[in-house]
Amino acid sequence: MASSSKANLAEQDEGEEAEEIEHFNDFTLASSWERFISEIEATCRQWLADGPKRLLEKGAVHLDSSDNIYKVKSELKNAAKIYSMEYYFEISGKIAHWNCTLHDLQLCFGVKEFLVISPQSASGVVLDAPEATKLLSAVSIALANCSSLWPAFVPVHDPSRKAFIGIQNMGTIFMRRFEADRIGSQVPIKFMHLEGLYELFVSKFAYCMSDHSMHLFRVHLLMKLTYQTLPNDEDNYDDIQEADTESAKSETSPGCDNPNRKHWDDDCPWNEWYSAEDPVMGFDLVVTWSEKVVESSLEMAEMENASPHEAEKWILAPNLYPNLSKGDRIGFASQLHLLVNALEMSFEAPFIEDFVSVENPGSDNLESTMVIPPPTVLDRVLKDLFLEDPQLPDFAKDEHKSSRAIKGAPVESLFAQFCLHSLWFGNCNIRAISVLWIEFVREIRWHWEESQPLPKIPANGSIDLATCLINQKLQMLAICIGKKRELNEEFEDCIGTKDNASANMEEVNKVGDESSSFHAQSQAFDEKRDSLLTPEGFNGSKTVESKFSANAQDVHSADKSTLDSIRRGSAGPVGSMKLLKLCQSLHAPFTQSAPLMTEDMHEERLHAIETFGFSCNFSAQLERETLSSDMSAFKAANPGAVFEDFIRWYSPRDWENDESEAKGPSTDLTEGMNVDWPPQGRLSRRMSESGNFWRKIWDEAPILPASEQKPLLDPNREGEKILHYLETMQPHQLLEQMVCTAFRASADTLNQTNYGSLKEMDTKMDQLYLTMASTLRPLQVNLLSNTSDTIEDLQRLCVVFEHVEKLLILAASLHRRFRQVPQISEAIFSNYYNFYLPTMGIGLADVDTQKEFDMKLQLSQNERQVVSNMFTPPTANQSWRKVLSMGNHLNGHEPILREIIFSMHDNASDNHYASSSPRDYQQDTETYRMYTCGTSNDLRVALSIISYD
Repeated sequence: MASSSKANLAEQDEGEEAEEIEHFNDFTLASSWERFISEIEATCRQWLADGPKRLLEKGAVHLDSSDNIYKVKSELKNAAKIYSMEYYFEISGKIAHWNCTLHDLQLCFGVKEFLVISPQSASGVVLDAPEATKLLSAVSIALANCSSLWPAFVPVHDPSRKAFIGIQNMGTIFMRRFEADRIGSQVPIKFMHLEGLYELFVSKFAYCMSDHSMHLFRVHLLMKLTYQTLPNDEDNYDDIQEADTESAKSETSPGCDNPNRKHWDDDCPWNEWYSAEDPVMGFDLVVTWSEKVVESSLEMAEMENASPHEAEKWILAPNLYPNLSKGDRIGFASQLHLLVNALEMSFEAPFIEDFVSVENPGSDNLESTMVIPPPTVLDRVLKDLFLEDPQLPDFAKDEHKSSRAIKGAPVESLFAQFCLHSLWFGNCNIRAISVLWIEFVREIRWHWEESQPLPKIPANGSIDLATCLINQKLQMLAICIGKKRELNEEFEDCIGTKDNASANMEEVNKVGDESSSFHAQSQAFDEKRDSLLTPEGFNGSKTVESKFSANAQDVHSADKSTLDSIRRGSAGPVGSMKLLKLCQSLHAPFTQSAPLMTEDMHEERLHAIETFGFSCNFSAQLERETLSSDMSAFKAANPGAVFEDFIRWYSPRDWENDESEAKGPSTDLTEGMNVDWPPQGRLSRRMSESGNFWRKIWDEAPILPASEQKPLLDPNREGEKILHYLETMQPHQLLEQMVCTAFRASADTLNQTNYGSLKEMDTKMDQLYLTMASTLRPLQVNLLSNTSDTIEDLQRLCVVFEHVEKLLILAASLHRRFRQVPQISEAIFSNYYNFYLPTMGIGLADVDTQKEFDMKLQLSQNERQVVSNMFTPPTANQSWRKVLSMGNHLNGHEPILREIIFSMHDNASDNHYASSSPRDYQQDTETYRMYTCGTSNDLRVALSIISYD
């Protein structure tokens, strides 16, 4: 125990001796203030030794406001106070006077690298003047010990004044001192003008002169003026309308709070659906003058009256809407996002009515915010949808080349307009969509029952299978309504002319009258067989003219017989072809068009063929009605014809010639009148088989021209089937087609925007269509389910759509402003596109909202006038807010900011302290510098003076 205690005592004595050695007191650093100076000196020596490159490796912080300015920071403690010392430095580059990326102190005092020492407090400034002087003195001593020429600054006074005091060792007998302060209100009148500012600067070194205006001083001057276009506020709009009352009256529209008020996007294609905030809030025009030497205040007074057009440089800076690159959803993109949510909810019920009925078991899942608009809004939407347009729009106009890759509906079609209205009806919730769809179908049924044509449906008698199924159904229904109207008109005409029917029977039986009568019922015939045999083809095709030329009259006259009187439905002879049993010309009949089918009807037919096989008999069974109609028409046009004659005309491949007889329409009458008859040949094997299905149909087909046959398309049956489909379709089937059509119609609407020749915008639009086509493909083939990942893909597509929509609105706004000089809009848009590009294709939550767009574009001489015209003279309602107290007006606008740099360059032997300076110090130096910045209500002055130390 004794030995261990002695050992502990020995260790304790050694520890105390070591502690005394470690805490050896150097009495040359006696005070805490001196210790503080030593700590500053040690930190500065470390920064000097590292240099800029080493400091970057150690984690120097880059300033967002500058391209190449960095800073490092160190904490210093003096007594109970903690100070922060920051060192600002640049990697490379030369200090320019009006560089927009300069730090505030660099601009004020013309320094490149500097120190800022400030207390770590709420205000961040030194409020006590003696403390500020003492702090600056400590930094100055530390920098002198380091042989450093860094200027050092201390923030003082109130933070809003942006006041600083500073000092810099020049490495000679001189010392530069800095001081900056600000007047926030009630600026003296003389300091509002250049003459007063000039006299303020001269007063800093002209100590013995009472009247500065009578003496000449060579003062170097740099000036920068910033102008800003007027904001598009309500007062501005009101003044515009007051000045243009007559034109405004002509544009009055009912239902608006201010019918005369114009908005910037009134003529943009999206204006029919929403009004976009102008992304370009205005422009700042920065005008700079080159360095001048001023010798009197009179010259300053003359310079105040100088026009900005005399300036050396014009720099344009756009002020964009702050939320343009942030997460605010706008326009179509915001509503498409809601439509996708409605699609996700559509799987919760099997019928559309379930989302409207209060008794729906799943109605508790519907949010209370899913309100249904009042009946007046519903009526207004339906009237807009079913408003009769005397002229159908061009559905292919301004359509993007990749638009048809999306299985939707053309933007001007009825279903596309329904989808666009749905985006804003009740804020696009599933309940509102269901109500609107039910009323939409009810209105369609009314048009069907009243035989009224459907608006916004092309009346070309065809079905576009590249569109969605609902659009195909509506096209089919429009055709059925047209057929139904024709049948009703024929029935009325038949009743009205019943008494005269027997008297006109012979005239009706003529070929020409029959053809025109049938043409009134059917506007198109089978393209495969009848395109060259219609009266139009007969008159317009060279091939037909060679076959039915005037030389054929002799042959035709030889065929005159009693059979001609009962020939019906003939479109004319087919070349030199002769009937097998009669030496008469073979005539092509008018035939009915093949029945139109929608996509689902085609799929049903293909499914039936796959189920029963591809046998000829079954294929003929599917075409039985069409084949029987064509055979009946052929019999009526060719009395006495046999089955082989029909095959020779209808299916030449099934007729095998024994000799070199011309086949059907390829025969030419120029070979002469001595035509061999009867034609030598036979039926093919498949047509000559016993029990052939075609021959059976031929035997059963009655002798009737197409004009007297039952129509192949039963409009009543097909129309009711279409309405049944629309009324009973499942909600998710409706929403799937609505999503595809809404995306396509929204993109097609935006694609009509005129934004000039912006290649980046063209590229983004092309990419948008391709992205939509690939993302929407599962909806087009009915592969979507309530557990599918496609919903997430659609949400991401909405984000992509939003990015493109924002860019397009910006492109349109820039284009309308710079139509005469498109290079300006192209430069601004390209710069913003590169700034905005990193945010595209990612979620809105990932967007860096802290970074703001900043661009400066230098204008050429031919661009200045266009920009100058943007600064319209202030109106009477705006002038009262503008006190024109400063000079250098641009179209009545005074600068919103005026910055001036005064400097005095002296030779050291010529100033008032030359007697104390060394004889060999004769270099030219900037002895005085003053930076002023402000307006008529705000003035900041920063002064730097070289004095003898």
